Amino acid sequence: MKLAQRSASEREAALERCELCGAPMAAAHRHVLEMETRDVRCSCRPCALLFDRGDARRFKLVPEGRWSVGGLALDDALWEELRLPVDVAFFFRTGDGVKAYYPSPLGPTESLLPLDAWDSLEAANPVLRGLEPDVEALLVHRVRGARRHWIVPIDDCYALVGLIRTHWRGFTGGRAVWEELDRFYEGLDRRARPATRDERR
Repeated sequence: MKLAQRSASEREAALERCELCGAPMAAAHRHVLEMETRDVRCSCRPCALLFDRGDARRFKLVPEGRWSVGGLALDDALWEELRLPVDVAFFFRTGDGVKAYYPSPLGPTESLLPLDAWDSLEAANPVLRGLEPDVEALLVHRVRGARRHWIVPIDDCYALVGLIRTHWRGFTGGRAVWEELDRFYEGLDRRARPATRDERR
């Protein structure tokens, strides 16, 4: 009996814990965004249900859906208008408008996004009008000639930033980081549902 009790206690101790209430939870769990700090918190199911409302002020539940956007109208000229110094970036809405960030070895870097350039992008791609503010982003990958675009939960963007910070070496990043990035994008493709530039299916 003691062995069984100890085994159950060890299993519970090994579980991750909700960052809101401290309850143990499974490895597969939801996330919430803390609105003031923009930190992503791990959440148990009861806490996730508590914040599954569009009017949440302190925390907002991060959605789970991912879409691969085929045929996104984003040519080189429009990309230049966005004035981003790199070829990977993510865009999301806030109460102050649309923000653009790109991952770097030092963490996420905000880019000053020209509003008219985003307006042009959104007009050419109506699917972008449905981005859920704060917690859903357009992720763009144009490195080495790639032209790939996804609508993803904001925690995927944070995971991408963390991956680059963890694995980047030297001036060009090193082989390991590019292998990790390939795996990250392949994982997105496996989980993403198809969408078009006009709508999600």
